[in-house]
Amino acid sequence: MRKNAPVAITGIGCLSAAGMSMKENMASLYTGKRRAAPPVRFSSGHPAPYPVFEVLDDPLSEYSPQHIDISRTCRLGIAAALEALRDAGLDPGQTTGLKVGVCMGTTVGSAMNNEEFYRDYRNGMHPDMKIIERFLAGNPASVIAREFRLNGPCQTVVNACSSGTDAIGVGASWIRSGICDMVIAGGADELCRVTYNGFISLMIADSSPCRPFDRDRKGLNLGEGAAVLILAADRVIKEEKMKARAFVLGYGSASDGYHLTAPSPEGKGLRNAMTDALMESGKAAGDIAFINAHGTATRDNDRTEAMVLREMLHEAPFFSTKGYTGHALGAAGAIEAAFTVACLESGMIPANAGFISPDPELGISPVVENTRISQGVAISDSLAFGGHNAVLVLGLDRG
Repeated sequence: MRKNAPVAITGIGCLSAAGMSMKENMASLYTGKRRAAPPVRFSSGHPAPYPVFEVLDDPLSEYSPQHIDISRTCRLGIAAALEALRDAGLDPGQTTGLKVGVCMGTTVGSAMNNEEFYRDYRNGMHPDMKIIERFLAGNPASVIAREFRLNGPCQTVVNACSSGTDAIGVGASWIRSGICDMVIAGGADELCRVTYNGFISLMIADSSPCRPFDRDRKGLNLGEGAAVLILAADRVIKEEKMKARAFVLGYGSASDGYHLTAPSPEGKGLRNAMTDALMESGKAAGDIAFINAHGTATRDNDRTEAMVLREMLHEAPFFSTKGYTGHALGAAGAIEAAFTVACLESGMIPANAGFISPDPELGISPVVENTRISQGVAISDSLAFGGHNAVLVLGLDRG
């Protein structure tokens, strides 16, 4: 394939607080259902509990992994991969003879859920090493590759909040270069007491349900979940008689290194990533039906992102889905890419949950009701800590 050839998406799987499947997620988005509530799986000493978007059901209730003692992040990832494979018309064991890679994004990845072990160790006790063994064997990409006995390249991307978006972009490059016949690409992440307290201490968490792009926004709500796209080479689609749901048309990745947590006020990284993604896709601003924005509801993120969208894609409607899922960190970009494809297929984008009052400083506002679209190309973008930015251009046709 040529360097910028469209890469087919043949299956999608997604679970979040908005739903345990793609169908349930999209139903929540279109009906405006929000499930923000105080955390259930862990406790915190904060006098006022900050809401999160938690996945309360067992993601693998109807499937038993070969490795039972795996992290919650890995369980979320396997569940999304299973749905995506089945959506592509494949059974987990049906990839024999194909070179299938796995590229998954994460940030927490269960690495911070071992407080009890370290507390006991520091108190002179000898805690059971099973927790550490589970952590060391908890690479989401490796677990998925082992679970489905895959033989292609295996990589976990840890690029903060853009990890899932970057993983899809990297996976598409593996298809284009001929390294893989098929790639399981996406992201998975779980909620954790350490990150919960950490974001609160950064003073960028809202004590009520978040309001992306709203004048009175106060910060984000954390979430968790996973999403996977099945990327496939044209030859494999023909041989396996699969159907392309959509295509990865372009991918851009750029860092501005402005600050550990804050985006560049000038939006340099996002602007460069968006320019590269559009150039690779061969699309212009007028071709874009909508933007699924990062939209964390923090003061700085929404200001910077709105500025770039206003300058580069001012006529395209936009929205954030974090009002339905919370910020799922390393899984966020993959979840939003999955939503973007589903919105293109349905010809409708959801209302930006939580938005009430336009912010004059932003100069633009997200959609406030379910809105029909006609064009078949859209953008999903991610802004991450450390100044990293990633952008995907997705379309229903090859372009």
